[in-house]
Amino acid sequence: MANLQNSLVSVIIVTAGVENYILSCLESLSKQTYPLTEVIIIDNGLGQELKSRVLRESPQVKIYPGPGALSYSASLNRGIAQGRGDYILCLNDDVRLSPEFILNGRQGFSLDDKIGIISGKILRFNDKLIDSAGLTLSPWLTARERGYGRLDEGQFENAGYVFGATGAVAFYRRSMLEKIKSGQDYFDPDYGLFYEDLDIAWRANNAGWKGYYLPSAVAYHLRGGTVRIEKRGIDKRCARLYLNDDLYFNLVRNRYLTIAKNVKFTDLLLRLPLTAIYELAAWSLIIFSRPRLLSRFFTAPVPLAYLLKKRRGVKR
Repeated sequence: MANLQNSLVSVIIVTAGVENYILSCLESLSKQTYPLTEVIIIDNGLGQELKSRVLRESPQVKIYPGPGALSYSASLNRGIAQGRGDYILCLNDDVRLSPEFILNGRQGFSLDDKIGIISGKILRFNDKLIDSAGLTLSPWLTARERGYGRLDEGQFENAGYVFGATGAVAFYRRSMLEKIKSGQDYFDPDYGLFYEDLDIAWRANNAGWKGYYLPSAVAYHLRGGTVRIEKRGIDKRCARLYLNDDLYFNLVRNRYLTIAKNVKFTDLLLRLPLTAIYELAAWSLIIFSRPRLLSRFFTAPVPLAYLLKKRRGVKR
């Protein structure tokens, strides 16, 4: 345990100041059984009153201005660059951690030097439904959370290797982040919101790193709380249906960007039949539920030269 306690952990919280989720997040951090190196908040809209309250109730935290409410990836980059920890825990502000989350998560890194990502068992706030038991790459090349929206009946109590971790609660080994970063960026700043967690997990896997799931590291997530000023869609099963048009556009675009950057040609061919079925369903949904977005997709396509540049910049 002595060696564990000597490892420095930095916590990075990105907040847009929606509601006061940040307060319960910080409260859960204050109860951790593992000594924290630092807690860094990237502020994309706390407001002066909430910011003052945060500093009054948690004077040890450091607050840095963020690049904007929809710039989640760039915000994480800013926080990681400021952090001094050997291990980096990235959190949404609508998350609460169990008291031994960081202790148990940190122990997971000791199982294998190639484990670069730890996923805990993430539940909804009601303590009954699973939010994520590890991030996977679906057969149709989307980000998929294991157990998403299912009743927790003990079906995910076995630890084991997974593809990655949900971006809401993701624990990273800093040395991995340094190895796979592009220039000065750990996360791709062009993403804004969505798919940044799959992209970094995919890059890590392609470079020989591994993700690991630990059911003993328990956290709670209010799905959709961070990005939804309105209450619609929070903790809903098909949360994408409740996104505004800008966020929905990001969700669809970032998936294609992630595939273009990371997929191996042979894998793409093997998955093509299932991917084609998914594409048909996804675009049918857009046509019937959001036809106004069609012009946006076709008038602002991602240039081929840009995709090739992105792919060349991925370390393998």
